[in-house]
Amino acid sequence: MGGFSIWHLLILGLFVLLLFGGNRFSSMMGDVAKGLKSFKQGMSDDEDDARKRYEEARRTEPPRSIGRAEDPIDVTPRSADPVTPPRDDEAR
Repeated sequence: MGGFSIWHLLILGLFVLLLFGGNRFSSMMGDVAKGLKSFKQGMSDDEDDARKRYEEARRTEPPRSIGRAEDPIDVTPRSADPVTPPRDDEAR
């Protein structure tokens, strides 16, 4: 209940076919397909243009230089200061 069965869809399709006629319906679907094709082509053209602009900017941009630090960073591990545990009489 509440959902469309295969019979509902067949009756709806038959109604649409009778309403628009077979020839008109197929021409409408052809127009939809042409619209989708031109949309996809337009999207790929935009991506190609963006890619060309990016590559052109990369070619004209001078290479980046990595700055050298005067003092190297010290990454040696240091031992932790020994911590003496509290005695029993100090903990209370």
